[in-house]
Amino acid sequence: MKSGTIAQNLPTTETSQPKLWMPDRVIFTPAALDEPWGQQLYKRVQSFNLPIEELPRNRLTGLRGETPRETYDLAKRTLAVVTAPPSAFKLSPIPPSADWQFHIAEGCPAHCQYCYLAGSLQGPPVIRVFANLPQILANLANYEQSGEAKSFEVSCYTDPLGIEHLTGSLAEAIRYFGTREDGYLRWVSKFDAVDNLLDLPHNGHTRCRVSVNAAPVSGRFEGGTAKVTARLAALRKLALPPSLGGGGYPVGIVIAPIMPGEDWELHYSQLFDEISAALDFDCDLTFELISHRFTPGSKEVLLSWYPNTKLDLDEEKRSVKRNKFGGTKYVYNADTMKALRRFFEGEIQKRFPQARILYWT
Repeated sequence: MKSGTIAQNLPTTETSQPKLWMPDRVIFTPAALDEPWGQQLYKRVQSFNLPIEELPRNRLTGLRGETPRETYDLAKRTLAVVTAPPSAFKLSPIPPSADWQFHIAEGCPAHCQYCYLAGSLQGPPVIRVFANLPQILANLANYEQSGEAKSFEVSCYTDPLGIEHLTGSLAEAIRYFGTREDGYLRWVSKFDAVDNLLDLPHNGHTRCRVSVNAAPVSGRFEGGTAKVTARLAALRKLALPPSLGGGGYPVGIVIAPIMPGEDWELHYSQLFDEISAALDFDCDLTFELISHRFTPGSKEVLLSWYPNTKLDLDEEKRSVKRNKFGGTKYVYNADTMKALRRFFEGEIQKRFPQARILYWT
């Protein structure tokens, strides 16, 4: 970050249309239509002239093809408006990202070949939006603690910005946290349609982050997303002060999943050049650094979705990491992790001395 004049000749989302996902099929359950927010979602989807089906029962059907790949294709082209189940109101901690996680939707419209959700959500990867949003937000007060800041991550099971044009749910969450004394919202995205978020009364209680990666990774493995340059231009808008037409939000960069491919230092240095150009002014900035890892279950699902992927999923090249529940995860070996961490933390400290690195994993 640099003080002084803010550059005006950077690429912005004003010079090109933002990346918007449009489903081929939108389905509403009866329970969703009984909710006032569900009715608002219905009108919002209608405004895009998308085909809407009203299901006779609160059960999603017609989402499976003859093969796992066909099922994936059908589900990824479907938006289902449902109600969050009772289990969604019992929040789980999500360290190191936040104190708690909650969900306004499940499933993601992007096609990332390393998808974090593979193996995490049950059934076809349909994008489910929750129509009982007011109840979901009201429940969060039970997890706040007076006089102690508590953070809430809303991006664990979805990309909220990727569906925001169809839902408005992220904006509603930002408004909610703008009224809280001790609650803080966190979200992250690989999309760039942020204009409708710039004027919201967030009161500094929402941190907006974008997930970015080096060109060989983003170009090969992040299908259906906005380009990295567009994501950074969107983050610039969110971070700029309102006097310069921005949102004045605290912001963050998530570099994930970090992959040490050929010439990785060169490619990630170029990524840092792009970040430096986009955020050439003082702002409240954080970094989160996440190396690539996978589980036996996620590998199986990913290979069924992307049978021709070039993603490195060779267990022989990895170290095994076990969690307290006995689960297995494949990570880079200790020497590789040390080299990666040294490089990324060094670049950030050199280029963004006022930024905070929240964690490395």
